[in-house]
Amino acid sequence: MGELMALFAAVCFGVTHFVNGLAARRAPALTVSLFAQVGGTVVTVLAALVWTSAAASPAELCWGALSGAGTGVGVAFLYRAMSRGALSVVVPISDVGAVAIPVLVGFALLGERPGVMSAVGVALALPAIWLTSAEPAPPGQHRTTPAPALRDALIAGVGFAVQFLGMTRVPLAAGLWPVAASRVVSVVVIIALIAGSRPGLRVPGGWAITTAGAGALGSVAIVLYWVASHQQLVAIATVLSALYPAIPVVLALVVLRERIGRRQVAGLCGAAGAIALLALA
Repeated sequence: MGELMALFAAVCFGVTHFVNGLAARRAPALTVSLFAQVGGTVVTVLAALVWTSAAASPAELCWGALSGAGTGVGVAFLYRAMSRGALSVVVPISDVGAVAIPVLVGFALLGERPGVMSAVGVALALPAIWLTSAEPAPPGQHRTTPAPALRDALIAGVGFAVQFLGMTRVPLAAGLWPVAASRVVSVVVIIALIAGSRPGLRVPGGWAITTAGAGALGSVAIVLYWVASHQQLVAIATVLSALYPAIPVVLALVVLRERIGRRQVAGLCGAAGAIALLALA
């Protein structure tokens, strides 16, 4: 069940970033991230009011807040990196960082020791993430990614790693208030980043509502990951949840009628193989 929830989390993360990636082409990236996190915050606070009866401890709320700080940094810097550089570079850099750090923490600090099949699945998933995110350059052209975009992608990866690790420290018995706290803190972090750069705060047309809805789906994703991390090893739950780059590729193929390259096909096959190994393990 934990593996299935982690995969559903990957689907939700993928749809969220696909929609907000399109929105970031029409409005400042920080503004898009703010609208998304506000939408996610509203949903989680309402859910906590309806479905949570027990009060979370201060320590549990602090872990949720730490996770939210990572979310705010990760989302803001990922969308800014996507607006500055090639998707084929910035997405896998941020995603591999988000995966590698929790896997290393699970192994070195939490004492997790995955079995042989699980270890092979994790090892197969990392290059699959990279390949799936590949965006082939047009014939005769060479894609370059500026240093600021690479820097933003690296910072985003660390932020998402903190997001994942913070949520794993919140017990399921704490209810949804730590998750709501994480969403509130993510909004505060993004507002602080906006105050420093002062982008425009307008999102054109119906994209404001669409972005907020995508942010709500992102909150569903983090809840699914949170539950999965308590039913499976942190390393495995993180790797499965971080397979989300496959979702924008599939959506671009179906919705936008884009063509995919050989590297993306190889990445999708690798992701399928990793999922099969982790599920069988």
